[in-house]
Amino acid sequence: MVDFATARETMVDRQIRTADVTERRILTAFGDVPRENFVPVGLRSLAYSDGALPLRVESWGERQRHLLEPAVLARLLQLAEIKDTDIILDVGCATGYSSAILARLGNSVVAIESDAELAAQATETLIDLGIGNVAVVESDLEAGYPAEAPYDVIVLGGSVDFVPAALTGQLRDGGRLVAIVGRGQSAKATIFRRSGDDVAHWAAFNAPAAPLPGFVRAATFAF
Repeated sequence: MVDFATARETMVDRQIRTADVTERRILTAFGDVPRENFVPVGLRSLAYSDGALPLRVESWGERQRHLLEPAVLARLLQLAEIKDTDIILDVGCATGYSSAILARLGNSVVAIESDAELAAQATETLIDLGIGNVAVVESDLEAGYPAEAPYDVIVLGGSVDFVPAALTGQLRDGGRLVAIVGRGQSAKATIFRRSGDDVAHWAAFNAPAAPLPGFVRAATFAF
């Protein structure tokens, strides 16, 4: 029988703190949220492992979906400089783990998920845990959710080839978007910051991660 409380504490101490995550609120949030509730029953013994965790077997051409490695997610959230008054858009929430963490850091969270089954799981788990400041919406990830824009913070829960203007356009003036841009070992955690009509961005650290669906550049041909 896995002692999940001890495993959670070990994750924070040995994976997240050692990844230079120093923001106290982030450490507390990861220590409070039961990650095992957001993974398939058969994988719960691996809930606090230090890698990306698959959520189901790939089938019928659908992309496998994962929870981000805990340390990568924690560093990404630290990069976003989340305040307790912030309105947050969680893009690709999967089963809702990232949304549960964000709910403890900001004021409210709109969590969008393109997979109906995962969105339903996220809603059920968040309700079971009594987390009332997250709204899960089934939506195309690359479109964001303009109905509740603008957002102070937007978080993308996987790697992408590019960040579309449709998402940066939903940032409030001064808002931050964090994403893992690129593929494989060359992917980098990147922050986008809006100032008026301008959006500047810069890479912060290497962060390989499983891809999100919907953010693949179309192939082009050169002659």
